[in-house]
Amino acid sequence: QVQLAESGGGLVQAGGSLRLSCAPSGRTLSNLMIAWFRQTPGKDREFVLGIRWDNGYIYYPDSGKGRFTISRNIAENMVYLQMNSLLPEDTAVYYCAAAWVPSPLKPSEMNYWGKGTLDTVSS
Repeated sequence: QVQLAESGGGLVQAGGSLRLSCAPSGRTLSNLMIAWFRQTPGKDREFVLGIRWDNGYIYYPDSGKGRFTISRNIAENMVYLQMNSLLPEDTAVYYCAAAWVPSPLKPSEMNYWGKGTLDTVSS
């Protein structure tokens, strides 16, 4: 079993930045892929970025690299989502999720989910 705890959400003005943190715990993390998803009311959960815990390989959405970056700190047992140049349309609940390697990083294929953190970007 793996537990995921998100933190760092909040309210920010457009153009600002936020850094979300995800603290995975439980079983060994070495075979995990950890990803961030986001969801707005009435829409499906959307893949943001993913990272493989053991080697740091980064997975991007089909839209490619954007304004967000993902990283992990093995010593601190943390995964970070750095969000820059935020837009009002980035307002969403952001979820940290994990899946065992290999994973297509689709919402239905993730094994574990955090509770989510609401990020609001004001115009």
